[in-house]
Amino acid sequence: MINIGILGCGRIGQVHGATLRGMNNARAVAVADAMPAAAASLAATLGARVMDTAALINDPGIDAVIIGTPTTTHYDLIHAAAAAGKAIFCEKPIDLSVARIHDCLAVVEKAGVPFMTAFNRRFDPNFAHLKAQIEAQVIGDVELVTILSRDPSPPPIGYVKTSGGIFRDMMIHDLDMARFLLGEEPISLTAAASCLVDPEIGEAGDFDTAVVTLKTASGKLCQISNSRRATYGYDQRIEVHGSLGMLRADNMLETTVELSNAAGMCKAPTQPFFLERYAAAYRAEMVHFVTALEAGKAVTPTGQDGLKAQILADAADAGARDGLIRMIGV
Repeated sequence: MINIGILGCGRIGQVHGATLRGMNNARAVAVADAMPAAAASLAATLGARVMDTAALINDPGIDAVIIGTPTTTHYDLIHAAAAAGKAIFCEKPIDLSVARIHDCLAVVEKAGVPFMTAFNRRFDPNFAHLKAQIEAQVIGDVELVTILSRDPSPPPIGYVKTSGGIFRDMMIHDLDMARFLLGEEPISLTAAASCLVDPEIGEAGDFDTAVVTLKTASGKLCQISNSRRATYGYDQRIEVHGSLGMLRADNMLETTVELSNAAGMCKAPTQPFFLERYAAAYRAEMVHFVTALEAGKAVTPTGQDGLKAQILADAADAGARDGLIRMIGV
């Protein structure tokens, strides 16, 4: 049995707690949060203890920690968990600073503890099947990857101001997926961005609409499109074009029922947002983490995956501001 402590009892901590509650080889034994009410509520649903953060991390009966706290806290928590010899499951981004991510990964390596960056979309059943089809050469050699990711509405402006911006907060998932599907590291990047949805986002120094193009050494291309507004729901699509054909993963709808009548044909809306759309992915990534720890195997995505996605996000943000092509040395 893997005993896990959850740091951060907000919505992502609740998601991971629910997954652990349904597992027979792992359990959440303790939780910690800056908000006592949130900690007490999650602990009650899990049958776990509420603990002080430092006490949780240093408890010898806890094997691993889930870091689901705000990004600004990750650096200190990673250092403390590594020093305590705990396996670490960390939500993205690891940190908003590449230099600080390097520091985190250095202490993790020195401690020799497992570290997983929680890029959950790799574990989405449809995207994982698409990746498997690529590796089976069903479409031959990958030539062009297209990733569309659009939120139904912008986040609160207070969140925008501390998030690191659309590239580090939102597109970082797609940048990781680009690396995952291309099978090669991008060597160059171009970016463009605008503020078309909410003027307050622009006033906060961020964008709400963005596109990025990546190119690998062999010439493979990836186009990523992000928007903070999609009037029709949570839009998540991937298309991979290859030398022998094309693979496509479409949106997940609320139901598969389609109405046809004199007015035309009508499908159900897309899933409303990420918690619903990626419910299966959240479960699968935690199962992978626990199973790997149990078997003594490596976890993935790694800290290096988190670092490389952050480097791409930084390059995209800089490129959107000055219009220059960025060469990537990842």
